Amino acid sequence: MPTSLLELFCDIDDFCQTFVPQWNQQRLAHGEQQRQRPRQLCLSEVMTILVYFHQSSYRCFKHYYLKHRSVLVDAFPALVSYSRFVQWMPATLIPLCVYLMGRRGQQTGISFINATSLAVCHPRRIPSHKVFKQLAKRGKTSTGWFYGFKLHLVINDRGELLAFQVTPANTDDRQPVPKLTQGLTGKLLGDKGYWSKKLFETLMEQGLQLITRVKHNMKNQLMPVEDKILLRKRALIKTVNDQLKNISQLEHTRHRSMANFRVNLLCALIAYTWQPKKPSLQWATEAHMLCV
Repeated sequence: MPTSLLELFCDIDDFCQTFVPQWNQQRLAHGEQQRQRPRQLCLSEVMTILVYFHQSSYRCFKHYYLKHRSVLVDAFPALVSYSRFVQWMPATLIPLCVYLMGRRGQQTGISFINATSLAVCHPRRIPSHKVFKQLAKRGKTSTGWFYGFKLHLVINDRGELLAFQVTPANTDDRQPVPKLTQGLTGKLLGDKGYWSKKLFETLMEQGLQLITRVKHNMKNQLMPVEDKILLRKRALIKTVNDQLKNISQLEHTRHRSMANFRVNLLCALIAYTWQPKKPSLQWATEAHMLCV
């Protein structure tokens, strides 16, 4: 079940009460602070509406904002027009990013890594696409070519988000791994595309063991039963990617600015962290049964 609107707002508002004064003070020290007129909706209200959309059944934010207006007005009496609200969305980018960092999961010693596509337009419209012309690239997945970005995710065995990074679609999956896994220890499970001797040694230096399946041109190696069981459970992170796209509305092709693309991405991830029941791994019992 989705999180209640009141519960979500209270948590975001508590965050804003602490973060905004510190943020304004820092911007003032760097000469970035400018005069800001008071708005009809405060920052926490705007953030709440954005995140709550990703917990709804709507696929389009405009339809959600206009057709769900009667419910929103009851909670936010000073609700503004859709065009005015869209103008305010980029201002939430930094607060959303900091808020998401505070909702990351805990280390459990078992982590999963995977990359998923974020298409920004249909392949036939690539030549005429302008919004992400200088940023998006062509990439390929097991289902075919796409144009856009990749979302690299790291989760623990409870399905909690540990780290994420967005790169152009033509980026090698192994490139962002060292940065994504900073501070992680234990075991990191990935598919064959993550195997690299250099990457394996780099991660081992920080106490993180990279475990993947053996490629067809590699010699087979003995592997503990526990690691074999964990490799079978890599579908866990694919389930998370599926929920992000189909429940949290992570991917769509209607973006009109890079700022709002980032806002949509952050809000989808935040909505997922609020999901009461996440895909999790019950591997200890299975490992014990096989060992016996």
